Amino acid sequence: MHTCLGGARPLDELEREMPAVPGRRPGSFAVEHDGTMTGRIPLRRVTEHHCPSAVGRIDLGCLFPPHAWGHGYAREACSAALDRLDGPGEPVALATQPADTASLRLAARLGFAGAERFCAWDADQWLGLRPAPGAHR
Repeated sequence: MHTCLGGARPLDELEREMPAVPGRRPGSFAVEHDGTMTGRIPLRRVTEHHCPSAVGRIDLGCLFPPHAWGHGYAREACSAALDRLDGPGEPVALATQPADTASLRLAARLGFAGAERFCAWDADQWLGLRPAPGAHR
């Protein structure tokens, strides 16, 4: 997982990212199919990022193993997470590599529009933003 976003991450980095107060994290959703965890949709407030435009925003992640790709699980799970988040009325960010065409298609279906390109993990990255509910596009 996270192949196009730098691969596995060190445990200390993940522990730094987890807030001491759970309320600071908008949510992390496990995706279940046939009684088995199939993926995870993390929503987190970005405090540091390779792309400064993402800082302060809520970031949508989408983590599924290859055997779960192409079944619509990511779209359904991301849509549900975004629907639950719509209460605060703020824009959401999503980052992926332009080479990850499946993620770019998913981002477009979810209402994200390209906002910026940046370099991280020795590769070109794409930052998409989804306007706050009710905001003009």
